[in-house]
Amino acid sequence: MPPPPPDGEARGLGARGTARLAAVQALYQMDLAQTDAAAVIGQFTLHRFGHEVDGAYYDRADEPLFRDLVLGVVRAQLAVDPLIAGNLAKGWKLARIDSIIRAILRAGAYELKERHDIPARVIINEYVDVAHAFFGGDEPGVVNGVLDAVARQVRAKDFTSPAHG
Repeated sequence: MPPPPPDGEARGLGARGTARLAAVQALYQMDLAQTDAAAVIGQFTLHRFGHEVDGAYYDRADEPLFRDLVLGVVRAQLAVDPLIAGNLAKGWKLARIDSIIRAILRAGAYELKERHDIPARVIINEYVDVAHAFFGGDEPGVVNGVLDAVARQVRAKDFTSPAHG
């Protein structure tokens, strides 16, 4: 089943949330169709954001964030995938999980690892919202658990409270 259109504004995601949702779709598209990152980025920025496609309106997105996420995941995949794989439930393999979940986890893990200008908890919550856009079952909880574990590895200081006194 193809992912739903990036209806970020209707979901209350805003421009950054819409960029994350679209990045997940772009990564999914690249994974399934073996499409080049530059071609997918061009397709989204020129023909989807702010346009109606097949009866679905694609909201405006934070395009620099969208580009950073797509290109960053491609560039850092060899570092990001082991982070994710090491935090999956026992017996789960990254290559065997749903391709949309894999795209969500890759984008989220990349952002946690590389985008220190955005608080870890914000990133996790945004990707849980993205997971809710695609799934109604336990999948958002899986995304939350894996990204929380990744964040505690790569951004431990974001989860420690300062000493009082």
